[in-house]
Amino acid sequence: MPFVQIKDVVHHYVIEGPDAAPTIVFANSLGTDLRIWDGVLAHLRGRFRIVRYDKRRHGLTDVTSSPYTIDVLADDLVALLDILKIDEAVICGLSIGGMIAQAFAAAHPQRVRALVRCDTATRIGSPKMSDERIAAIQKDGFARMAGEIMERWFTRDFRDKRDTELQGYTNMLLRTPVEGYIGACYAFRDADLSEAARSIRKPSLVLCGNEDIATPADLVASLTRIIPGARFSLIKITAHLPCVEQPEAVGHIMMQFFEENGAV
Repeated sequence: MPFVQIKDVVHHYVIEGPDAAPTIVFANSLGTDLRIWDGVLAHLRGRFRIVRYDKRRHGLTDVTSSPYTIDVLADDLVALLDILKIDEAVICGLSIGGMIAQAFAAAHPQRVRALVRCDTATRIGSPKMSDERIAAIQKDGFARMAGEIMERWFTRDFRDKRDTELQGYTNMLLRTPVEGYIGACYAFRDADLSEAARSIRKPSLVLCGNEDIATPADLVASLTRIIPGARFSLIKITAHLPCVEQPEAVGHIMMQFFEENGAV
């Protein structure tokens, strides 16, 4: 199992695919780990060298004291790619992972082949909402909020018909260190990437689930008004995690975008 030390933090990652192929890097959302991309990978294998990693305090990566910032998380990604000797990649991020992707692209445009942002924005939620969530989890852990979080992650259709998977993703959330979840909440509470996003001049795809209440479609689509030429696609019958609910649709749209923009 691959691990690397970045400064004082041990990070977990997985890399697969042909060494000579273009690289695509996936950054996951709050309360999840790199396995949320499993379904999408089936549509990309053989065309890309694929890197997935657990951001700090998630999955098998170290838990460090909070708070931290989006810039710190973006710097972690820079260091990981340096260690792996990857100079250029497609960067794909979901939710807070999409914010990491934006910060990375703004600071290191020469290292970005293309950008894919899923269910994200330049700001997510209000500081008041984040503070309330942090306070609730500090008091009770995930016990009282797990059901509410699943309602934000997944559509009613998924929760009714795919109950075994729902329990698995609930387990993923519950096994996320509380300190890690809270640290990420601080990061997106304090992040405003409006100016950073305006500097991005790379081929950009923006995706959103049509039933996402965490980052609604109108909010996500606003990214196309900030970044010239960015393309927006709405994924039907999905909420905040399209890569889990509709991986085939996500993979198809991504590949079409990559082919049209010379990223493969």
